[in-house]
Amino acid sequence: MLTRELTVRTGRVRGLADLTAACAAFAAEAAAGGDGLLSVFVPHATAGLVIVEIGAGSDDDLLDALDRLLPRDDRWRHRHGSAGHGADHVVPLLAPPSLTVPVVGGRLLLGTWQSICLLDPNADNPVRTVHLAFLAG
Repeated sequence: MLTRELTVRTGRVRGLADLTAACAAFAAEAAAGGDGLLSVFVPHATAGLVIVEIGAGSDDDLLDALDRLLPRDDRWRHRHGSAGHGADHVVPLLAPPSLTVPVVGGRLLLGTWQSICLLDPNADNPVRTVHLAFLAG
């Protein structure tokens, strides 16, 4: 198994960080033209991973839907940090901390409009860690 750690600087803005290029480069290097599985994991309680179309308004639609499902108000028992931070701790219910993508011929088996993204709704943490692992087939 080959691994790599990414440091993702999300800043103080809530949103999506596109990891696709970094994942594709790692998978191509690790697979060396072969097949296997790419595992992506984020060890944070207030962030998750999604495979989603980005651009053309999809990013904002995703965050708007997230805010409708998990309102950023004072209803949450977990209340430290910025307003609505308790909702951030429920994000793994909708965006898990890990995902797996097939790799065939050294390439991620993603659809045309699919991107691997870190969903970080928590503006309190400007730096995130993402772990990549390649399991050869």
